[in-house]
Amino acid sequence: MARTILVTGGSRGIGAAVCRLAARDGYDVAFSYAGRADAAKAVVAEIQGFGRKAFAIQSDIGDPAQVVSLFDQAAREIGYIEAFVSNAGIIHPASPLADMPVEEIKRIVDVDLTAHLVCLREAVRRMARSRGGKGGAIVTMSSMASTLAGVGGFVAYAAAKGGIDVLTTGLGREVAGDGIRVNGLRPGLIDTEMQDDTGVENRIAKLAPAIPMGRGGTVDEVAEAVLWLLSDKASYVTGILFNVSGGR
Repeated sequence: MARTILVTGGSRGIGAAVCRLAARDGYDVAFSYAGRADAAKAVVAEIQGFGRKAFAIQSDIGDPAQVVSLFDQAAREIGYIEAFVSNAGIIHPASPLADMPVEEIKRIVDVDLTAHLVCLREAVRRMARSRGGKGGAIVTMSSMASTLAGVGGFVAYAAAKGGIDVLTTGLGREVAGDGIRVNGLRPGLIDTEMQDDTGVENRIAKLAPAIPMGRGGTVDEVAEAVLWLLSDKASYVTGILFNVSGGR
């Protein structure tokens, strides 16, 4: 019997890699995407190529009503959601905090923190044994920016990701007795389209010398860690954040 997973932000980058590798490992997959229908369609095809069910849902995770609908639709399509990856996020162009418009700061906090709080609320409401669920596993996507304090023009982004760290540890402890494991990853310098959103040209090449392993990471290297945390191999792990950062 196939396992089931819901991933937010599954049409590109780390989220798409998680969807692919989950299908490889026998999961039926539902994922959300914001606006790239073409990219979402391509991920669906990759999932189906592994012989698994795939369902893409256009959803604005910044809208709580759409988050509720996302979970409901996913459950209708692939069944009880036993694994959830709270991955969707954005980054702002590198800038001193003093130069950032308030609207941009709010957008970062809304998408990179508040939306994750709402998503995890909905996941727990469905997974918790005390609420009629069967338990499950959750993985959050933080960032090494939270430990590096956003040095280089990303204080707002880092502050939101610091909130994800607290959310992961706190919720992991809160629901550990309810059959739910909650863990998180802090990816470092990963080669994704999001690097272009920073406005820093050739960012990976510029920063790679500061990384002990001397290179940026790949989306599959992050996704493999996600799949391990979701698996029974990590059955005694909860409330923990792992760095996937090449030693940085």
